[in-house]
Amino acid sequence: MQNIRFGRPSFDCVVAFALVMAAATINQAQAKAQTTITPVEARAIAKEAYVYGFPLVDNYRVEYAYFVDHDSPEFKAPWNQITNIPRVFTPADTAVQTPNSDTPYSWLGLDLRAEPIVLTLPPMDRKDRYFSVQFTDAYTFNFAYLGTRTTGNDGGTFLVVGPSWKGETPRGVAKVIRSETEFIVVVYRTQLFNPGDLDNVKKIQAGYKVQTLSAFLNLPTPRPAPAIGFIKPLTVETQKTSLEFFSILNFVLQFCPTDPSESELMTRFAKIGVGAGKTFDPGTLTPEMTTAIEQGRADAYAAFAEGVKQMSAGTVTSGDLFGTREAMKNNYLYRWLGTIGIYGNSKQEAMYPIYYVDSEGHKLSGANRYTLRFAPGQMPPVNAFWSLTLYGLPESLLVANPINRYLINSPMLPQLKHDADGGLTLLIQNDPPGKEKESNWLPAPKGPFAMYMRLYWPKEEALDGKWTAPRVRMVE
Repeated sequence: MQNIRFGRPSFDCVVAFALVMAAATINQAQAKAQTTITPVEARAIAKEAYVYGFPLVDNYRVEYAYFVDHDSPEFKAPWNQITNIPRVFTPADTAVQTPNSDTPYSWLGLDLRAEPIVLTLPPMDRKDRYFSVQFTDAYTFNFAYLGTRTTGNDGGTFLVVGPSWKGETPRGVAKVIRSETEFIVVVYRTQLFNPGDLDNVKKIQAGYKVQTLSAFLNLPTPRPAPAIGFIKPLTVETQKTSLEFFSILNFVLQFCPTDPSESELMTRFAKIGVGAGKTFDPGTLTPEMTTAIEQGRADAYAAFAEGVKQMSAGTVTSGDLFGTREAMKNNYLYRWLGTIGIYGNSKQEAMYPIYYVDSEGHKLSGANRYTLRFAPGQMPPVNAFWSLTLYGLPESLLVANPINRYLINSPMLPQLKHDADGGLTLLIQNDPPGKEKESNWLPAPKGPFAMYMRLYWPKEEALDGKWTAPRVRMVE
C-alpha cells in the first residue's frame, strides 16, 4: 500500500474549521437560552427589546446612508467630515422622515473612537439669524446644543469627546461636549429668511469647521481606531418585519457603553440573545420561540399605536419625545415615537405641535378642505421663527405640488393676506383655491397627510402651555 503523507492544514482550512466551531458554539448557546426561558417570558422581553431598540436601529439606517454607503443617493460625507446642503429639503429627500424645510442643513457624523473632534462656529452675519447645532447619540438622545439659544451668535470653538476620553480642555476651546456613545450625528440648522438670502447662508456654512484634536493642536495623528465592517441596515419596511432587527441592534450596541440605569435591562435582553457582542440568529430559533418573539414585536407595535393615539389627542406632545437621557427618564416608548420625526429637537430648542386629525377627531385627508386660523395676538410665541409643514402619509415625507410650497412660515407673513380683524387663516387643501387666495394656500396631497408646526426657540408661554396651537377645521 502506498504511504500517504498528510501535510499541515492550509490557513483557509484552519479558518473554516474555526468558523464552523464558532458557529456551533453560538448555536449551542442560543439553543441553551431557548431551553432556559419560556415563550411567555421571551415574548415579554422581545417587546421590551424592540421598543428599546427601534431608535438605535433606525438611527443606524440613516447613519449608514449618510456616512457609510458611498453609493447611497442620500450619502453626505465620510465620518468626521461636514457636508453643507445649500438648499432646503424637498420631496426628493427621502432618508429622514418629516424633514424640516425651513433651514438649510449641514450634516456631520462623528466617530469619536480614535480622538476627540474640534468644531469651530463662525459669527452670524446678523443678530436675528437663528442657527443651532444639535448633538444626537446612538440612542437618539439629544445630549447637547450649540447655537443662538445656548452659546449665542458670536461663534466659538468646542471639543466633542467620546465616552472613554480623559484629558484636559485645550486652550482656545470654550466648552467640552461629552457623548456616551462612540458614534453620533450632529445636525446644523441655519435660518434662511427668503430665497434671496441663500448666498448668505452658504457663506455661513462655509465657516463651519471640523478638525481632529491632533490637527487643532498641530500634534501627530494618533493610531486610527480599528476598521469596522459596517453591516447593511434594514429598510424602513423590513425593520417592521424581519427578526434580523435584533442582529442590527446587537451591532449598534457594541459602540454604546451600558448606562448603569440599564444594566438590569441588558441582563434581561441577554436571555433572548440581545446585547453588545451577542449573536442573534433567527435561523436557530425553535418554532415556538420564533412565534413568541414575533408576538413580542406585535405587542411593541400595539404600544406604539396607542402612543400615536395619545399624540393625536394631545396627551403626549413632541416635547415628551426628544431630550437628554435625564430629561426623558428612560421612557423608551416615547423615544421610539420620536423616530416619527427622527432628529427632532428638544422642546427648549423647538416645539412641534402635530396635526393628524381635525377638530372633530377625523384623520386629515386631501379629499377634504381645511382651515387653520390664528386669532389676533395668537401667533406662535417664539424668539426665533415658526413654520407649518405638510407631509404625505404613510411615508411622512414632503409632497410635490404645483407651486413647490411645502410649508408656510413666519418670514412669509408680509406676503400673506390677513383677516379683517388682524388674524390669519391658512388654507389646506389639494385643489388650488384661486389666485386671490393662493398666498395662504398650503397644498395637500389627494390622500392622507399630517402637518407639523415648528416653534424655534419657543417662548415661555409655549413651553408652559399658556399658548396652545389652534385646531384644524374642515370646511363643509
